[in-house]
Amino acid sequence: MLVSQRLPDFPWDKLAPFKEKASAHAGGLVDLSIGTPVDPTPAVIQKALADAADSPGYPTTVGTAAVRQAAIDWLARNHGVTGLGLDNVLPAIGSKELIGSLPLHLGVGQGDLIAYPELAYPTYEVSAALVGADTVATDSLVALGPKAPRILWINSPSNPSGRVLPVEHLRKTVEWARERGTLLISDECYIECAWEASPVSVLHPDVCGGSFDGILAVHSLSKRSNLAGYREAFVAGDAAVLGELLEVRKNLGLMMPGPQQVAMVTALADDQHAKEQHARYAARRTKLKAALESAGFRIDHSEASLYLWSTRDEDCWDTVEWLAERGILAAPGAFYGRAGSQHVRIAFTATDERVDAAVARLAE
Repeated sequence: MLVSQRLPDFPWDKLAPFKEKASAHAGGLVDLSIGTPVDPTPAVIQKALADAADSPGYPTTVGTAAVRQAAIDWLARNHGVTGLGLDNVLPAIGSKELIGSLPLHLGVGQGDLIAYPELAYPTYEVSAALVGADTVATDSLVALGPKAPRILWINSPSNPSGRVLPVEHLRKTVEWARERGTLLISDECYIECAWEASPVSVLHPDVCGGSFDGILAVHSLSKRSNLAGYREAFVAGDAAVLGELLEVRKNLGLMMPGPQQVAMVTALADDQHAKEQHARYAARRTKLKAALESAGFRIDHSEASLYLWSTRDEDCWDTVEWLAERGILAAPGAFYGRAGSQHVRIAFTATDERVDAAVARLAE
């Protein structure tokens, strides 16, 4: 069987007719289906990239000491993570590439089990399908039964629901995984997009007990710093696991370009631009949340991330249709698992003008 035949259908293709309908609205399309940044990349980061443009030599897969130290310092300064050394961090060419390829690079295959949340970023499933592993989507550790997963994904804050897992739950999950020899990987790409909760990294000493054994955390600069186009991310945690990843990635030539590494150092060291972007998103979120609730939607979870997990207590595709008739495109919750069948994911990453347009249409 071709590898492509093992992969699930690319879900966004199913949105095409709804996008066409929404685009026919007299006021144009308001695309709230994908959480892609639209605000400018901060000038300080653009300058760092431009200043590093003369980069004739090959970068290293492990990344510069400067970029790894910047990640360590950021985690300590903003998220209370202590004890990381340079061997505990590895830069990656975007978090999706990392998540999608990680089981393959760690030798997971047929007969192995990969578990992920009931509501889940589709790339967890894709990464398992790529290697032919078995999968289970569950939020219950008890439901996993006697077979220990090779990899257990958790995601806090969640994409799509914005749910934040409490410290106690994270701690118990770490203990459960360690008892079974399961690699626990926490997708924390929205950790700085918090509104009504305080997300905690799985690497925080209150969660991991000061040891990084058996755990990894994935972080991205795409949302925090408007760097989706730069493909800047990193994974931190168990040095032995990262060492294995590094050996595979070196052989594949998976290297973050040198100028991007310089830009990443600047981005991680500068908190001011992130605070300014956070304020922009907070204002957009407030407007959209109020408009959706006034239009009869209920917002569940959504205490963090860049989305409003919204429902009218009907099939998600009916809600997508209702919104498309008003020129608004949203992501159906079914994209993220059966548990999302009555929700839509509405991003507040559009421009102020487009958010205002959506607010006006919801009030009609």
